[in-house]
Amino acid sequence: MNCKNIFLGAMAVSMVSGVALAGALDSPDNMAPFFTDSSMKTMKSEADFKAAWATTAKDKQDAMMKECQDAAMSKPHAEFCANLMQYAGHK
Repeated sequence: MNCKNIFLGAMAVSMVSGVALAGALDSPDNMAPFFTDSSMKTMKSEADFKAAWATTAKDKQDAMMKECQDAAMSKPHAEFCANLMQYAGHK
């Protein structure tokens, strides 16, 4: 019985912390302005990408840049991060 409670507790903690670990690049609200479609597969043109970046709040920009500079966090968003580094003036 004790093992069952430990397992259930660990599972609950992992589920709650999994939601907390979602970052700026995982938020559809943050990412949608940079894509042409709702499935977020096709990125906007360079001019539209730059315009979307310019209208993004500074705190969100900082969070996105931080995640793009982290190899593990940026891996699933490699194309977006490459464009962000290029278009946002970071090389």
